[in-house]
Amino acid sequence: MHTKLEAIKGDITKLDVDAVVNAANNSLLGGGGVDGAIHRAGGPAILEECKQIRARQGGCPTGEAVLTTGGNLPASYVIHTVGPVWNGGRKDEATLLQNCYYNSVRIASEKNLQSIAFPNISTGVYGYPKQQAAEVAVQAVKEYLQKNETSLKYVLFVCFDDDNYTLYQKLLV
Repeated sequence: MHTKLEAIKGDITKLDVDAVVNAANNSLLGGGGVDGAIHRAGGPAILEECKQIRARQGGCPTGEAVLTTGGNLPASYVIHTVGPVWNGGRKDEATLLQNCYYNSVRIASEKNLQSIAFPNISTGVYGYPKQQAAEVAVQAVKEYLQKNETSLKYVLFVCFDDDNYTLYQKLLV
Protein backbone atom coordinates (compact mmCIF):
# COMPACT_ATOMS: atom_id res chain seq x y z
CA MET A 1 0.00 0.00 0.00
CA HIS A 2 1.55 3.29 -1.09
CA THR A 3 -0.90 5.45 0.86
CA LYS A 4 0.24 6.83 4.21
CA LEU A 5 -2.30 6.67 7.08
CA GLU A 6 -1.76 8.98 10.02
CA ALA A 7 -3.62 10.26 13.07
CA ILE A 8 -3.28 13.84 14.26
CA LYS A 9 -4.98 15.92 16.91
CA GLY A 10 -6.31 19.16 15.53
CA ASP A 11 -8.93 21.23 13.76
CA ILE A 12 -10.08 19.64 10.49
CA THR A 13 -11.24 23.02 9.14
CA LYS A 14 -7.64 24.31 9.08
CA LEU A 15 -6.03 21.46 7.13
CA ASP A 16 -4.50 21.99 3.71
CA VAL A 17 -5.63 18.72 2.12
CA ASP A 18 -7.50 18.01 -1.11
CA ALA A 19 -10.67 17.01 0.76
CA VAL A 20 -11.99 17.05 4.29
CA VAL A 21 -14.78 14.71 5.25
CA ASN A 22 -17.78 16.18 7.00
CA ALA A 23 -19.75 14.10 9.49
CA ALA A 24 -23.02 15.46 8.10
CA ASN A 25 -26.64 14.75 8.87
CA ASN A 26 -29.19 13.49 6.34
CA SER A 27 -30.41 17.02 5.56
CA LEU A 28 -26.93 18.27 4.51
CA LEU A 29 -27.91 21.68 5.90
CA GLY A 30 -25.31 21.88 8.65
CA GLY A 31 -25.64 21.06 12.31
CA GLY A 32 -23.52 20.82 15.44
CA GLY A 33 -20.04 19.49 16.04
CA VAL A 34 -17.72 19.07 13.07
CA ASP A 35 -20.64 19.61 10.65
CA GLY A 36 -21.34 23.09 12.03
CA ALA A 37 -17.63 23.93 12.18
CA ILE A 38 -17.07 22.98 8.52
CA HIS A 39 -20.11 24.95 7.36
CA ARG A 40 -19.07 28.03 9.40
CA ALA A 41 -15.44 27.94 8.26
CA GLY A 42 -16.27 27.06 4.65
CA GLY A 43 -18.90 29.74 4.20
CA PRO A 44 -22.10 29.87 2.13
CA ALA A 45 -20.75 28.13 -1.01
CA ILE A 46 -20.83 24.74 0.76
CA LEU A 47 -24.42 25.20 1.92
CA GLU A 48 -25.49 26.29 -1.58
CA GLU A 49 -24.09 23.10 -3.14
CA CYS A 50 -25.68 21.03 -0.38
CA LYS A 51 -29.05 22.62 -1.20
CA GLN A 52 -28.58 21.69 -4.87
CA ILE A 53 -27.83 18.09 -3.90
CA ARG A 54 -30.96 18.05 -1.70
CA ALA A 55 -33.03 19.35 -4.60
CA ARG A 56 -31.66 16.57 -6.85
CA GLN A 57 -31.74 13.62 -4.47
CA GLY A 58 -33.42 14.69 -1.23
CA GLY A 59 -30.44 14.70 1.15
CA CYS A 60 -27.90 12.00 1.85
CA PRO A 61 -28.74 8.54 3.20
CA THR A 62 -26.78 7.14 6.14
CA GLY A 63 -23.55 5.51 4.94
CA GLU A 64 -23.54 7.39 1.62
CA ALA A 65 -21.35 10.36 0.68
CA VAL A 66 -21.56 13.42 -1.60
CA LEU A 67 -19.00 15.98 -2.76
CA THR A 68 -19.11 19.78 -2.61
CA THR A 69 -16.66 22.63 -2.91
CA GLY A 70 -14.47 23.44 0.06
CA GLY A 71 -15.63 27.05 -0.07
CA ASN A 72 -13.38 29.16 2.15
CA LEU A 73 -11.63 26.12 3.66
CA PRO A 74 -7.99 25.39 2.80
CA ALA A 75 -9.30 22.07 1.41
CA SER A 76 -10.57 22.14 -2.18
CA TYR A 77 -13.49 19.82 -1.45
CA VAL A 78 -15.77 18.62 1.31
CA ILE A 79 -17.02 15.04 1.20
CA HIS A 80 -20.20 14.92 3.28
CA THR A 81 -21.05 11.53 4.74
CA VAL A 82 -23.81 10.59 7.16
CA GLY A 83 -22.75 8.33 10.00
CA PRO A 84 -25.12 6.06 11.90
CA VAL A 85 -26.65 6.89 15.25
CA TRP A 86 -25.51 4.26 17.78
CA ASN A 87 -28.31 1.89 18.80
CA GLY A 88 -26.24 -0.61 20.75
CA GLY A 89 -25.03 -2.26 17.54
CA ARG A 90 -28.44 -3.72 16.75
CA LYS A 91 -29.15 -1.71 13.58
CA ASP A 92 -26.14 -2.62 11.43
CA GLU A 93 -24.24 0.46 12.61
CA ALA A 94 -20.82 -1.07 11.88
CA THR A 95 -21.69 -1.67 8.20
CA LEU A 96 -23.17 1.83 7.86
CA LEU A 97 -20.09 3.41 9.44
CA GLN A 98 -17.80 1.30 7.26
CA ASN A 99 -19.74 2.56 4.21
CA CYS A 100 -19.11 6.18 5.30
CA TYR A 101 -15.34 5.70 5.13
CA TYR A 102 -15.44 3.46 2.07
CA ASN A 103 -17.65 5.81 0.04
CA SER A 104 -15.62 8.86 1.05
CA VAL A 105 -12.35 7.25 -0.07
CA ARG A 106 -14.06 6.09 -3.27
CA ILE A 107 -15.20 9.62 -4.12
CA ALA A 108 -11.72 11.00 -3.40
CA SER A 109 -10.20 8.34 -5.65
CA GLU A 110 -12.70 9.03 -8.44
CA LYS A 111 -11.72 12.73 -8.30
CA ASN A 112 -8.01 11.74 -8.39
CA LEU A 113 -7.38 13.46 -5.08
CA GLN A 114 -4.12 12.84 -3.23
CA SER A 115 -5.08 13.66 0.36
CA ILE A 116 -8.16 13.28 2.53
CA ALA A 117 -8.85 14.06 6.20
CA PHE A 118 -11.51 12.28 8.26
CA PRO A 119 -13.09 13.37 11.54
CA ASN A 120 -14.15 10.74 14.08
CA ILE A 121 -17.50 10.02 12.39
CA SER A 122 -20.51 9.24 14.65
CA THR A 123 -18.55 9.45 17.93
CA GLY A 124 -20.05 12.77 19.08
CA VAL A 125 -23.78 13.29 19.52
CA TYR A 126 -24.49 10.10 17.52
CA GLY A 127 -22.97 8.17 20.43
CA TYR A 128 -20.90 5.53 18.60
CA PRO A 129 -18.35 4.02 21.04
CA LYS A 130 -14.97 5.55 20.20
CA GLN A 131 -12.92 2.32 20.27
CA GLN A 132 -15.31 0.48 17.96
CA ALA A 133 -15.65 3.48 15.64
CA ALA A 134 -11.87 3.82 15.34
CA GLU A 135 -11.48 0.12 14.52
CA VAL A 136 -14.19 0.32 11.82
CA ALA A 137 -12.64 3.50 10.36
CA VAL A 138 -9.10 2.17 10.04
CA GLN A 139 -10.22 -1.24 8.77
CA ALA A 140 -12.57 0.25 6.16
CA VAL A 141 -9.92 2.61 4.76
CA LYS A 142 -7.23 -0.08 4.70
CA GLU A 143 -9.61 -2.53 3.02
CA TYR A 144 -10.54 -0.02 0.31
CA LEU A 145 -6.89 0.83 -0.36
CA GLN A 146 -5.92 -2.85 -0.62
CA LYS A 147 -8.72 -3.70 -3.06
CA ASN A 148 -8.72 -0.63 -5.30
CA GLU A 149 -6.37 1.48 -7.37
CA THR A 150 -6.26 4.95 -5.88
CA SER A 151 -4.61 8.31 -6.37
CA LEU A 152 -4.58 8.87 -2.60
CA LYS A 153 -1.15 9.33 -1.08
CA TYR A 154 -2.24 10.52 2.35
CA VAL A 155 -5.19 9.68 4.63
CA LEU A 156 -5.45 11.64 7.87
CA PHE A 157 -7.63 10.75 10.83
CA VAL A 158 -8.14 14.08 12.58
CA CYS A 159 -8.95 13.64 16.25
CA PHE A 160 -10.64 16.35 18.26
CA ASP A 161 -9.89 14.80 21.67
CA ASP A 162 -7.11 12.88 23.39
CA ASP A 163 -9.17 9.67 23.69
CA ASN A 164 -9.63 9.32 19.93
CA TYR A 165 -6.05 10.36 19.21
CA THR A 166 -4.70 7.63 21.52
CA LEU A 167 -7.01 5.00 19.95
CA TYR A 168 -5.95 5.87 16.38
CA GLN A 169 -2.26 6.02 17.31
CA LYS A 170 -2.49 2.42 18.56
CA LEU A 171 -4.43 1.21 15.50
CA LEU A 172 -2.05 2.79 12.99
CA VAL A 173 1.27 1.35 14.24
